[in-house]
Amino acid sequence: MKRKLFYLVIVFAIGLTHVSCQRSFGMTGEPDRRPQYSGILEKLEAIQNVVEVNVLRSSDHFEEYYEIWFEQKVDPSKPDSPTFKQRVLLGHTSEDAPVIVELQGYQIYSPRAGELANLYSGNQITIEHRFFDQSKPETGIPWKDLTVRNAAEDQHIIIQALKKAIYPDNKFITTGISKGGQTTMLHRSYYPDDVDASVCYVAPLNFAREDPRIYHFFDTVGTEEQRGMIEEYQTLCFERKTEMVDLLKEMAIGKNYEWKFSPEKAFEYYVLEYSFAFWQWGAYEFDQIPDDLATSDSLLNHVLNVSGVSFFESKGVEKLQPFFWAAMTEMGMYGYENEPFEIYLSQKEVYTFEFTLPEGQEAPFNPEPMKNVNKFIQNEAENMMFIYGGLDTWSATAVQLSDEAKSRGLVKYVSAEGHHGTRMRNFNVKTQKEMKKILDGWISTPSK
Repeated sequence: MKRKLFYLVIVFAIGLTHVSCQRSFGMTGEPDRRPQYSGILEKLEAIQNVVEVNVLRSSDHFEEYYEIWFEQKVDPSKPDSPTFKQRVLLGHTSEDAPVIVELQGYQIYSPRAGELANLYSGNQITIEHRFFDQSKPETGIPWKDLTVRNAAEDQHIIIQALKKAIYPDNKFITTGISKGGQTTMLHRSYYPDDVDASVCYVAPLNFAREDPRIYHFFDTVGTEEQRGMIEEYQTLCFERKTEMVDLLKEMAIGKNYEWKFSPEKAFEYYVLEYSFAFWQWGAYEFDQIPDDLATSDSLLNHVLNVSGVSFFESKGVEKLQPFFWAAMTEMGMYGYENEPFEIYLSQKEVYTFEFTLPEGQEAPFNPEPMKNVNKFIQNEAENMMFIYGGLDTWSATAVQLSDEAKSRGLVKYVSAEGHHGTRMRNFNVKTQKEMKKILDGWISTPSK
């Protein structure tokens, strides 16, 4: 659900090379050839299901940095399951510092320290999600094994292994952003005692494949004038549909774009997506929305910039197919209401993301995992913090804490004017201090 964050951060190239000239990365792209005196390398190599460890150049406050490859079972419930290699990064600074576990909902986009690791000058473990980027079977993705339960098992194995080998007495905090925040909630619900606390950023908790709360958000977010400006722009695009589709066809030839449907339908998806993306990211001011004096070329460029070409284009969909599979089978997503644009649309039914699913795969939606996460949060969870942006479209399906959950100390913070990039640092100083005090309290208690 990071949704378009992939497009903002996909430009981070993470090229790795082993110190023996197989793979390496860092701020300079050179391997770190310094001798290691801490003994951590040897401890990592001794972990039973670690099949490769690469020493990398350190960055930020980390004293040592490693790339670790865990051999994991495709189906953890089967002893004879085939395996795949899962990529993990470890930034080590101190055997006494807290350990921040960054649970990725996708691939690993950056080796840099995250907000919590910087806040505590902590160690950081970054876990790539199963079946994304480099962490997938060489023979292809077995889609039925891409489940939230199996992903949580992967994370449990890695956390427990590194805790036992290097950090047996440290405090652990899991954290994740958007789909990574969902991943954090899910892991914690399956393995509540793996860590001492969790911080979930902008994480939706969807209860349906096309969660209808999204539609209510569009009717209430911002001001009536702002909502009207967005709808007027979308209507303007549809009124110039013929000319803009012709322009999209020309662009497709020049940039080698393809879609699983006609350029006309692709155009419709981009325009329908515009309102979701505009509120999600807040990348444009309202006075930057083109009006009826703009050329059709300008209108097209704007809608593609906001909605993101790759979100519907075939090559982009293929790269994000593990995300779409998870969203359409267990984690939930959204669709597009035809109102008030139905007179311009080529299909009358709701526009959904079924087109993203692998061909030949049945993918019924199972709402139970996310419902169980909600039950866990409301009735059992401890030491969890949820952070949202009030103008982010995904806040429509944000966690809603019951009085019971609040009585156990769970907390939620909403930055009223924030979007999907909302972090602790976006709140005022007083609120940041309050957040830090709560986190300090959670990790000052004895480790589990």
